[in-house]
Amino acid sequence: MKELSCAVVLCRPEESRNVGSVCRAMKNMGFSDLRIVGKKEDFDEVQVKTLALGAFDIWEKASFFPPDVSGLEAAVSDCSVAAGTTRRKGKRRKAFGLTPEQFSSNIKASASGAKVAVVFGNERTGLTDEELDVCSLSVSIPTSPDFGSLNLSHAVQVILYVLSRDFDSVPRGYEPVPLSRLKTAVAGMAEDIKRIGLYKYAGGEDNARFLEEIFARAVLSEKELRRLEKLFHKISYIKNPPVSGD
Repeated sequence: MKELSCAVVLCRPEESRNVGSVCRAMKNMGFSDLRIVGKKEDFDEVQVKTLALGAFDIWEKASFFPPDVSGLEAAVSDCSVAAGTTRRKGKRRKAFGLTPEQFSSNIKASASGAKVAVVFGNERTGLTDEELDVCSLSVSIPTSPDFGSLNLSHAVQVILYVLSRDFDSVPRGYEPVPLSRLKTAVAGMAEDIKRIGLYKYAGGEDNARFLEEIFARAVLSEKELRRLEKLFHKISYIKNPPVSGD
């Protein structure tokens, strides 16, 4: 099985043994890009190695980021799609959650060749609202309503199995833009919309986030994103045309 273009991101994991089990799950499915939002020195390497077994090299090559929201943003900045895993619902928990199969189908249809991040939260508390807000979309694994909480490595295994099954023979297509580039573009579009006068009072931030999520799910190419930027910029001057000589 060939390695897939997907990063597994663990936000503030607590148990070193769980991290080791995640390494094993990743290697089982052909993944090797592990990113941890947390400090390496907070983990017991002996415990990691005990559970990782032959997958300890995943830990040795793992990237670490500051244990806060800015660290998560940095961890997924080079990815075109960041999927936050959660079983909880709420006003700030995304409009809907895809099943692993729906997520994989969505990526397969529009993002073959994209760099994808799957983000998993703390074992006890899951992803916070702020962490989930960094993600492009949410993914929920259907479980029994009587006991819906999955072990971290089990959740990783389920989602990576679905991705590896669906992506094993997908050819590489165009190069999608990373989230860092998309975020910059959306900020410019938001300014164009503000210039029209649409956000005189409130709503600008929420709508900018909405655009970012929609565009991330579309997995745009650089050419497509530039065309959208030009379109928004031209629209902004319909009401306020540039002064001659500008």
